[in-house]
Amino acid sequence: MADNMTQFRWIVTIKEGLDALFDDRPDVLVAGDLLWYATDGDRADVMALDVMVAFGRPKGERGSYLQWKEEDVVPQVVFEVHSPRNTAAEMAEKRRRYDARGVEEYYHYNPATGALKAWLRGPDGFREIKRADGWTSPRLGVTFEAPRRKDGLVIHRPDGERFRTFQELKRDEDAARRIAEAETRRRRKAVRVARAERRLREEADLRADEADLRADEAGHRAVEADLRAEAERRLREAERQLREEAEARAARLEARLRELEGGSE
Repeated sequence: MADNMTQFRWIVTIKEGLDALFDDRPDVLVAGDLLWYATDGDRADVMALDVMVAFGRPKGERGSYLQWKEEDVVPQVVFEVHSPRNTAAEMAEKRRRYDARGVEEYYHYNPATGALKAWLRGPDGFREIKRADGWTSPRLGVTFEAPRRKDGLVIHRPDGERFRTFQELKRDEDAARRIAEAETRRRRKAVRVARAERRLREEADLRADEADLRADEAGHRAVEADLRAEAERRLREAERQLREEAEARAARLEARLRELEGGSE
């Protein structure tokens, strides 16, 4: 169990990273800061786990890991994060008990020194991995980058992404929220712009229709003016013809009258 902030931070980083890694696996239980009871009725046979992974067990909340209620499944992978009060004898005893219970992979990380130690189950029990830096977990598929410096551990997922700290996840979450809010604002602005553009197009169409109507009215007026002008021209022509015919008749009558007057003399 965590007894200082550094240890707790690393427990959370490892646990949350594994949770995210197996998020789509309902049959993989990842737990942190949990008590593991191996034997029903023996409350003394208990181990305090920093992080554990149990394949073949469903996800869900647990107050503790009761092995006899978990189809007797032994957590296959266990992580311990060192704290200053842990003694070498204590950690050796924990490792021995994990080995005796059948844990497949056991990792012990010391944030203060950057030292990562790993043990893998073989035919005769645990065997220590000579070089944990660059080691890939057979069960988890994660790769450990473990330089010997304080808080230097980096755990890489199979896709190459690294486990992120809670603070980094929080920053990512805040950034994602800000991006989502900005995208929402962008979409709303795009809707407003689209509506404004539609109104402008409608207004432009209306103005074009009005211009067409005015042009049609002007055309009609021009046609009417042409018709009136043509009618007036024809009227003047008819009046001219009537005058000419009247003048011609008058001239003929006058000539006839003179003829008649001359004959009577």
